Amino acid sequence: MSGSEHRDTREGFLYAGAAYFIWGFLPLYMKALAHVPAWEVVPHRVLWSLPIALLAVWWQGRGGALRTALTTPRTLAMALLTATLISVNWGIYVWAIGAGRALETALGYYVNPLFSVFLAAVLIGERLNRPQVFAIVLAALAVALLTWEAGGVPWVSIVLTVTWGFYAYFKRILSVEPTLGFLLEITLLTPIAVVMYVWFEVSAASHFLHTGATDTLLLAGAGLVTAVPLMLYATGAKLLRLSTIAVMQYSAPTMIFLIAVFVFDEPFGATKLVAFSLIWAALVIYTWTLIAAARRLP
Repeated sequence: MSGSEHRDTREGFLYAGAAYFIWGFLPLYMKALAHVPAWEVVPHRVLWSLPIALLAVWWQGRGGALRTALTTPRTLAMALLTATLISVNWGIYVWAIGAGRALETALGYYVNPLFSVFLAAVLIGERLNRPQVFAIVLAALAVALLTWEAGGVPWVSIVLTVTWGFYAYFKRILSVEPTLGFLLEITLLTPIAVVMYVWFEVSAASHFLHTGATDTLLLAGAGLVTAVPLMLYATGAKLLRLSTIAVMQYSAPTMIFLIAVFVFDEPFGATKLVAFSLIWAALVIYTWTLIAAARRLP
């Protein structure tokens, strides 16, 4: 996650804020597609994102960089890895919203920053201070508590956390600009998406153009709600300090949490309250460490 180390800009707030606003309300959009199988929705997220990403790269005048990336095996291999991770993340997310498990998606995205810190310590060797270790322990306790309550691991939260965490980690290694990287991922996923779309068509199971204008428009619009916030975020992150982005990123899972409880009416008992309270406490501690570190900068 990149950002200016020393100052925030108004444009950065607007771009990043718009991205988190879209992500926060995305469950409402996906809930309207709950009757459509997740593995039909995901190909449309890919196919309709492609022209948007192409337009963005063309607008930025990065056609030459795209040609270079497409002929660089190491870049293509890394893009294939990130594309695989993000497609799994999208599929689980879409399925979870339709299956009435939006709370688990909120938990997954709440835990993600802490998982990223843990990942950096394990893979890069970054040293964790005591508050950060304590925050990770609190998050682990919350997951253990939910596991005990449900009689099984909250796998939706864990898969979303792990896939997004590794996606962000490998995205930093992918040596191309974020919008171009997204176009590479979408380009690599497009052949699979086309095959899946054709399969739904020939098996007479497709909702696109067959079950009414609403389904068709929502499936086509899946590209907009996929590509636009990712590109807005990539632009905004460059214009904000890392500590600012770290605070803002909690807005989306908070909106998802509120929608799950008050709009979707998902059950939220005492055990979940305690678990989420542990997560919120962990995030307060983690955010405090980032803000304290930012204040020490010259």
